[in-house]
Amino acid sequence: MIEKKVAWITGSGAPRVGQVIAKYFAAKGFRIALHANSSTESAAMCAREMQQSGTEAIVLRGTVEDPEFAKASVQQIVQRFGRLDVLINSAAVWDGQLLEETTASDVKRQFEVNTLGTFLSSQAAGLQMVSQSMGGAIVLIGDSAVVRPYPGFAAYFAGKGAIETMTRSFAVELATRNPAVRVNAVLPGPVMLAESISQEKANAIREQSLLKLDGQPEHVAEAAYFLASHEFITGVCLPVDGGRSIYAGHSADVLAHPSFNGQR
Repeated sequence: MIEKKVAWITGSGAPRVGQVIAKYFAAKGFRIALHANSSTESAAMCAREMQQSGTEAIVLRGTVEDPEFAKASVQQIVQRFGRLDVLINSAAVWDGQLLEETTASDVKRQFEVNTLGTFLSSQAAGLQMVSQSMGGAIVLIGDSAVVRPYPGFAAYFAGKGAIETMTRSFAVELATRNPAVRVNAVLPGPVMLAESISQEKANAIREQSLLKLDGQPEHVAEAAYFLASHEFITGVCLPVDGGRSIYAGHSADVLAHPSFNGQR
């Protein structure tokens, strides 16, 4: 009997992109480790739905910036499932402030969750994968807009900007220990607009993409699965944004999440 693979998706508690990724991997036959910080009820409901459909699923609770959380989570996953094949780093916060109003605490929060949290999860999962003969794959989630940042999110972009370098660094660190471990990143564009976005602004966002399409969370999930599955790709940062990162369009940038408070 072939043992099913296991995927851990951080930031998959709230019904946002991380949870869509988790459901996509579940549909592909993976056993799933969900993760939530504040969105624990939503995570528990998602796990129950997966279990009812025949997918083994557990929920890990905690803050990714806690130095002990990642180690404890990997230990829990291995104790339950016996292996860890994929990590998707989807936990993130998104906070905007005018530059004049941005404090040191604002910057620290972005780095603690978006940068340090990703680092610690990748470190713990990666070292576990190194110890496995079958290796594993890690996918970080960045932001395609770091190459064309918009105003009002200086702290956020500083933290997310580290993801691409971290991807390459971990790809080298882990593959030199076990060539069967790969690390890549998905850099999404707008894929889940805030409910407060007007139809006019939604249309403007669509027009800023070369492909004139509305981005969907499923686009990110498909890209994450592709990178996690491809045995000959590592250290790659893949924009999934309809060409928005290379095309400015004919109007000013319209924020997809003007009031998103960083649900995880």
